[in-house]
Amino acid sequence: MVKVQHVDHVAITVRDLARSIRWYSDTLGLEDLTPGDWDYPRMIGVGDTCLALFPSSVEEPRNLSQEDVAKTITMRHVAFRVDGAGFKQAQEEFRAKKVDFEFADHGVAHSVYISDPDGHRIEITTYDL
Repeated sequence: MVKVQHVDHVAITVRDLARSIRWYSDTLGLEDLTPGDWDYPRMIGVGDTCLALFPSSVEEPRNLSQEDVAKTITMRHVAFRVDGAGFKQAQEEFRAKKVDFEFADHGVAHSVYISDPDGHRIEITTYDL
């Protein structure tokens, strides 16, 4: 049996690599971890958490509503875990930067959901209630 250590990265397609790198850096504090000789994918992350950003070969990718996503075989969102203080800080920073977010109380966890420039749904979650 394969013994998985952790998720290495999640690969997503974006319209504009530079814009997406800036957004993930400015909004979530992720760093560009791409080795110097790679054009793409661009690897952005922190610690053992990483996203691989691939440029889209389609001019206008299909944007699904959250209702359509729930009915479609697709990735629904990428979730990043933070502690309780980080969760409060994320909401404060989103408000200050005018980043729209939705709060959800899942009983065992609290989450906020935001969308990146390409409409990928990003969750910030905490179990520190």
